[in-house]
Amino acid sequence: MNSEAALARADWWRDAVIYQVYPRSFYASSGTGFGDLVGISHKLPELKKLGVDAVWLSPFYLSPQHDAGYDVADHCEVDPLFGTLADAEALIASAHNLGLRIIVDLVPNHSSSDHEWFQLALASAPGSAERARYMFRDGAGDGSEPPNNWQSVFGGPAWTRVTEADGSPGQWYLHLFDSSQPDFNWENPEVSDFFDDVLRFWLDRGVDGFRIDVAHGLMKVPGLPDLSENELADTSPDAQKPFWNQDAVHEVYRRWHNVLAEYGPDRILTAEAWVWPLQSMAKYVRPDEMHHAFNFAYLSTSWNAQNVRGVVDESLAAFGAVGAPSTWVLSNHDVIRHSSRLAMGALDSIVPGGLGPDSPDKPDPDVAMRRGRAASVFMLGLPGSSYLYQGEELGLPEVIDIPDEKREDPTFHRTNGERYGRDGCRVPIPWEKDAPAYGFSPSGQSWLPQPEVFGELARDQQDGVDGSTLELYKTLLRARREEALGTGTLQWIETDSPQVLGYRNGRVSVFCNFGEQPVSMPAGDVIASSVSGATDTLEPGHAVWLTPAN
Repeated sequence: MNSEAALARADWWRDAVIYQVYPRSFYASSGTGFGDLVGISHKLPELKKLGVDAVWLSPFYLSPQHDAGYDVADHCEVDPLFGTLADAEALIASAHNLGLRIIVDLVPNHSSSDHEWFQLALASAPGSAERARYMFRDGAGDGSEPPNNWQSVFGGPAWTRVTEADGSPGQWYLHLFDSSQPDFNWENPEVSDFFDDVLRFWLDRGVDGFRIDVAHGLMKVPGLPDLSENELADTSPDAQKPFWNQDAVHEVYRRWHNVLAEYGPDRILTAEAWVWPLQSMAKYVRPDEMHHAFNFAYLSTSWNAQNVRGVVDESLAAFGAVGAPSTWVLSNHDVIRHSSRLAMGALDSIVPGGLGPDSPDKPDPDVAMRRGRAASVFMLGLPGSSYLYQGEELGLPEVIDIPDEKREDPTFHRTNGERYGRDGCRVPIPWEKDAPAYGFSPSGQSWLPQPEVFGELARDQQDGVDGSTLELYKTLLRARREEALGTGTLQWIETDSPQVLGYRNGRVSVFCNFGEQPVSMPAGDVIASSVSGATDTLEPGHAVWLTPAN
């Protein structure tokens, strides 16, 4: 498909496969040890060859990098760590020339404490217009206690006290994440107007959409009430709390929908919304709001046939009820890579607990690789759209053994090492086995250390190699497009074993063995298999795509 044809469909997002690039860990064109925008541009042909439709870029904005760029100091400027605004514009143009679309991250819940607005707020008096852009409050009691008992997602209190201009202890500001990430006050119209301008800034430069960070945040319950003991104890990402999933957030996204419509019908919004049940998540993708919402219910489901079937049914029903596609995802920059996670017995640390050398439940590498490949085969046959995370096409595992002194995730530091955080899924990816930093950086520098196994999993060791994870992904994405699976419909196939799931999408039948015992291979011609080589059985942790036998 030529670039013009690839970019022609206004509803391209309904069946798209979108590849997430974590810029600092993708490819470093310089010797800094950090990936950059020029490096991404250089590797775009590899993503085209892989067979994806679009690329989502995690933040590359000006930032002190206390939270890997999710602490934004200027939403319309590129951090020198990644390059220049001209590099970003060149990247967008290069992607479009290849027929790839570009989605950029937008972080609206908070800014960096280095943001001009927040610095003005610190220099201004309580009750000022400058402070009204953020969530400043007087302390409880004599002012020395936080305004309420809310806790940060990264650990510790969600409030920090400021020192006023005269040197006296002052008000407190809310930060649901790190103390360097003060929350905006979205009840202030000035904040809404500001983000309209940010959207238009990047739309004017040709971006095709936005992934909205913490889309279920922004609005808080008026009065900012204390959490109950049960609410404090519930640290799951989907916990119902007065700062998550308030109805008023939907007005924001209706407004943004209209802004994007000014640029044509093909620009999209994607919600990072950790909300349950799926019917609640589906509200974010009603026709006048967003287009995609990451299906975290699917991502969070354990390796169990009944559970997987249940969440697939619920997803198709919930999203279908509002006319939206289901958006499937297995891995991203915030969770343990699925090529490790699915071999763990417990899934209570998906975000942002992480995995480290002292974790009680570490995956068996062989089981993890087998299940990870099978899960990808199963997912990519489902109707709807899918998101891939960089390196999953190589079968990269979660990196467990990172020295404490090398860890950067604020979760690790704010909990004094009690939670490892997300560094393990963010380690720079390997391109060449025998190159410095496995081809990530010409200098051999890497902002996080890479394990030896990355050499064997490097792209040059898998490209063109039958049975490799990379070639499996290429086969899946090619067949997915040829068979129009993204716009198809799912029909379950009843199997002889409750641990084997089967479904039909068009003329493709997909089977996956979630159990511990092999079963007979269903009839049909194999067009993709998570296990290399011909086999008469569907082994545990084995998934296939079949078409009717000729």
